[in-house]
Amino acid sequence: MHKKHFLYIIAFIIGSNLIHGMSKSGDLPVDEFARRRAIFIDELRDLNACAILHAAPEHMRNMAVNFGYRQDSDFIYLSGWSQANAILLLTPKADDTEAAEVTLFVSPRNPKYEVWTGPKKGLDEARELPGIDQIFDSDDFFEKYQKLITGYERLVVSYGNDAEFQAELNSSMEKSRQHPSIIQEASSLIKFHRLIKSESEIQAIEKAIHITGESLKEVFPQIPNLSFEYEVRAEIERGFTKRGAVRLGFLSIVGAGKNATYLHYEEYTGKIEQGDLILMDVGAEWNYYSADISRTVPINGVFNAEQAIIYQLVLDAQTAGIESIKPGVAFREPHNIAVEIVTQGLVELGLLDGDPKKLIEDEAYRKFFMHGTSHWLGLDVHDAGSSVDAAGDPHILKPGMILTVEPGIYISETEDVDSKWWNIGVRIEDDVLVTAKGYRLLSASIPRSINQIEALMQP
Repeated sequence: MHKKHFLYIIAFIIGSNLIHGMSKSGDLPVDEFARRRAIFIDELRDLNACAILHAAPEHMRNMAVNFGYRQDSDFIYLSGWSQANAILLLTPKADDTEAAEVTLFVSPRNPKYEVWTGPKKGLDEARELPGIDQIFDSDDFFEKYQKLITGYERLVVSYGNDAEFQAELNSSMEKSRQHPSIIQEASSLIKFHRLIKSESEIQAIEKAIHITGESLKEVFPQIPNLSFEYEVRAEIERGFTKRGAVRLGFLSIVGAGKNATYLHYEEYTGKIEQGDLILMDVGAEWNYYSADISRTVPINGVFNAEQAIIYQLVLDAQTAGIESIKPGVAFREPHNIAVEIVTQGLVELGLLDGDPKKLIEDEAYRKFFMHGTSHWLGLDVHDAGSSVDAAGDPHILKPGMILTVEPGIYISETEDVDSKWWNIGVRIEDDVLVTAKGYRLLSASIPRSINQIEALMQP
């Protein structure tokens, strides 16, 4: 490991013990971003690579109105800088000289603009960040970057989904005779770093989950007295806001009756009918880290017989999937277990006909359970990474990984089954941390058994 980066990491460990890790506002400790960069720069050095990462652009919603700004996840992961119009340039050096390895380009403050927006961070604030070697105005990037990246074989780049910057950078490099011969997407490397969460990241996700869970528990007893899906959504998201979450992790999904059978239903206009189920798939975001929780409850507060049977089948599949989680297990194992239990149960109920093993082989279960059981969770609700590793082999679970477990059964009124099962849509989703000895259910405090839900919903 490079000496400079070894010192960054040691300073981070000592500093996190001295300053309690998190600031009063709950922000990630700024030293953490220096630690991440140090590790990533050592990987770049081994590849004879430099890296350019661009912030997310601002997007106009309609005339003179922008969408709410949210920083690009890879950019925030390595920079800790939350504002637009910024570029992070990483240029590993081969020796222990004081030559710059971390350069951050940001916009200077604009007092006229801040009359409208309030104070923004600028060059002076960027200089306070640990582990940044030099700071420049973002307008100077194209004047300076060519000299900084000269001599590297590979360029690792993230455009931050900014098409204008991508076009300008590509045009600039085409005009230059000296630039890296290999261009690689930064996400192809960063996603493996993001898979293992630090203690500070785990705390941020736990906070997002706590906000989500408390908001759901507050809303459950109100549901029998509400009339429309949008009222349920409003009450849940009000709970997020009053508990300090400034953003959603993703667009809330709230579907009642037949709308609960649509996986990512987002209309919110359906009427809530007594006797139906309502499915809520929601998550607050805290310091860029998302929760992802699904709960399905009876609108009148009590499951009927068919609803209870399907709900318990999904819960049994989820519980078994969660209990399979431990280091050394393949990422897909919770899904495989959930599929086995759901398929066997659907056969016993007469909703599927045939040998369960053959039905699984033929994926016949997908008629009622058509999605995967798990995805990674972190800066993005469907976080960086896939079910396979860099070699294309199944990902093996390691301590520090966080994944969801969310089996479901969805029976629409178009299915050729007894109508008593129609419009039952059930998904139960929880967030699970892989630990050294097994797992920790981060969302354990959110009711999920039939008895717990019915008890909470009583007036």
